[in-house]
Amino acid sequence: MAKQKEVKTNAMRILDSLKIPYAHMTYECSEFVDGLQIARMLSLPCEKVYKTLVTEGCSREYYVFVIPVAEELDLKAAARSVGEKSVEMIPVKDITRVTGYIRGGCTAVGMKKTYVTKIDSSAEGRDTIVVSGGRIGSQLELSPADLARASGAEFADVVRH
Repeated sequence: MAKQKEVKTNAMRILDSLKIPYAHMTYECSEFVDGLQIARMLSLPCEKVYKTLVTEGCSREYYVFVIPVAEELDLKAAARSVGEKSVEMIPVKDITRVTGYIRGGCTAVGMKKTYVTKIDSSAEGRDTIVVSGGRIGSQLELSPADLARASGAEFADVVRH
């Protein structure tokens, strides 16, 4: 009996090409659920699960932020971290056009274009974090440093305290 071949996402193919180790987890889901629900579905502590948010600055440039699922992006700190006067979340309807991913399957690795990306500094002290694998129902666990390398990200304090 042939083993069914795992269908890799663009993010997984990029990690493979960079020889970055990761664990792939799946969950049953047909539509968007928030990161806290995903953490529960996978029996993971919510502090370990990170979400990917996309913003637009005054300059009309897009910026990507990876933050813990239970936290809120501090828009002022986020703007400062990328040298903008202000940033705001892009409308949900624009996510696919801007990133190539759908809502709930958006990850910092392998977007349509390379955007300035910041990972919240809370990730730096962790061995691994869990982020979207590039489609709904798919999560990847990898080291924060490897995520930063694969997405060209830097660490910054960007969550509301």
